[in-house]
Amino acid sequence: MHRVLLALLLLSYSQPTGILAAEKPNFVVIFCDDLGYGDLSTFGHPTIRTPHLDRLAAEGQKWTSFYAADNVCTPSRAGLLTGRLPIRSGMASNERRVLFPDSAGGLPASEITIAEALDEIGYQTACIGKWHLGHLPEHLPTRHGFDSYFGIPYSNDMNRIDRATSQIALAEQEKFQAYDVPLMRGEEEIERPADQRTITRRYTEEAVKRIREMKDAPFFLYLAHSLPHIPLFRAPEFKDRSPAGIYGDVVEEIDWSIGQITASLRDNGIAGRTLVVFTSDNGPWLTFGTHGGTAGLLRDGKGSTWEGGQRVPTVMSWPGKLAPGIVHEMGGTLDLLPTFLSLAGGQLPQGRVFDGYDLSPVLLGTGPSPRQEMFFYQGAQLYAVRKGPFKIHFTTYTSYVGQKPVPQDPPLLYQIENDPSERFDIAAQHPEVLSDLRNLADRHRQSVEPVEDQLIKVIRKE
Repeated sequence: MHRVLLALLLLSYSQPTGILAAEKPNFVVIFCDDLGYGDLSTFGHPTIRTPHLDRLAAEGQKWTSFYAADNVCTPSRAGLLTGRLPIRSGMASNERRVLFPDSAGGLPASEITIAEALDEIGYQTACIGKWHLGHLPEHLPTRHGFDSYFGIPYSNDMNRIDRATSQIALAEQEKFQAYDVPLMRGEEEIERPADQRTITRRYTEEAVKRIREMKDAPFFLYLAHSLPHIPLFRAPEFKDRSPAGIYGDVVEEIDWSIGQITASLRDNGIAGRTLVVFTSDNGPWLTFGTHGGTAGLLRDGKGSTWEGGQRVPTVMSWPGKLAPGIVHEMGGTLDLLPTFLSLAGGQLPQGRVFDGYDLSPVLLGTGPSPRQEMFFYQGAQLYAVRKGPFKIHFTTYTSYVGQKPVPQDPPLLYQIENDPSERFDIAAQHPEVLSDLRNLADRHRQSVEPVEDQLIKVIRKE
């Protein structure tokens, strides 16, 4: 039934005259887990060395105002793949922020992912790494448009067996057996517990293999690293390599992975027709100290609607096609689906609300970003809104420290282009901006239709 519905929704995807399969660009999305805004050398980290990403940024585009769809894993990933705020698909909840091994829910079959949309116009698709949109068979990547899957279906810290030892100590001891997480190929479990000391390398090898196999036709490769989400594991050759400690080791191994993937694109002669997007699912998990990364000058981190929770380091590369430079305009992971479809000659399906915009004018240097606003949710509640340089906070929350949400009446207002750390409340000086942003928030809330909460569903025990 879902395939019939999808076919009807995508009737407008018929290939435009003159756009041949060989001319359609490939898309590679490399998605890190809990990587903070300040965790790359190209974004200002003084001791973590990321030469491959530095090169991509220098030759391509570095986006300084790019947002994840949410501030925690599951809803963020739902937003990226569907181009819709997770509140619209039931992938945002006030009771459970993410999916767990006992979860029965997942991304609804009625949602259209990037993989499904591109599949309809002749693309091959592959998913590697962390999924976290439902681990039961009906929710796996292979049921959402991906031709193949290799990875861990949820966060690498789940199914933790050893709860007497701290997460930091377990990582320092390299005790990967403390986390009973499965490694899957397709819909079959092939290893448990997954040896996370080799997980970045194995994800990378799988990505290089898939690139080689798919090089002759357009493809979409989604590589979602399980790291640097706690617990931190790295290959022996990266152990004690970084001056920034184990967190730096992990990030530097991810940078090595970038080098392997970009080299594969060059070696296979397809770098010039492949758009690579590197970004993160949310900000750093600050409560883990030096094992949790940094948001740089941005306020707070993962789990909050302050800038450090959702503004993420982003680099894009497409040799010979991108207008190189630093992009200060807004963009976000919600924009990837409409952007990819536009570049591939497709169109957005009708009959549903999309929250993403086509960023191709910025990528190709033909115009400004159409994104002028961003909505910040905590669970299923709208906490903040950005429009242009201004950001309003209706409720604030400091991530993962036991503090309760704090309603702000009157709301807080920041001009985050000259105050990216959100330190100086200017609400009293700009009542007209407060009024405008309140009205924008009200209009947005009215556009959200209630749907079934997927995150509160649990597997019933017999």
